[in-house]
This record gives sequence, structure tokens and C-alpha cells, in this order.
Amino acid sequence: MAKITFATDICKGCGLCVNACPRKLIVLAKDKINKKGHSPAEITDQSKCIGCACCAVMCPDCVITVEKD
Repeated sequence: MAKITFATDICKGCGLCVNACPRKLIVLAKDKINKKGHSPAEITDQSKCIGCACCAVMCPDCVITVEKD
């Protein structure tokens, strides 16, 4: 199983990772705002992540870390 973490404090909410996820597991938070005033990205169901790292590759600010078992 893969584990994805986001550095939500520096995420600018561009949505590139949302579009890159083949499983459509990443969304922009609707109820959170980070210190920069953006809605950060978050994963909806960690257990369904395949660890492809497409989201991390697309992130221009390198806020996504993908760890595989």
C-alpha cells in the first residue's frame, strides 16, 4: 500500500495533482484554508492509492510525498 502526504501549508491549490490522479482520489479541500489562503490538496481514500506518483510528478511546488511499502 502507498502513503501520500501533502505539505498543506505550502500547497497553492493549483489542482494539477487532482487532474493527474488516475484513480481520482485527490481533491482540493473544501473546508480548509492554509496560511497562504489557498485550499490545499488532500487524498480522499488512502487505501485505494496505487502509488503511481503521477500527482507528485505534476506538482510544481513539490508538496507531495509518495511512499511505497
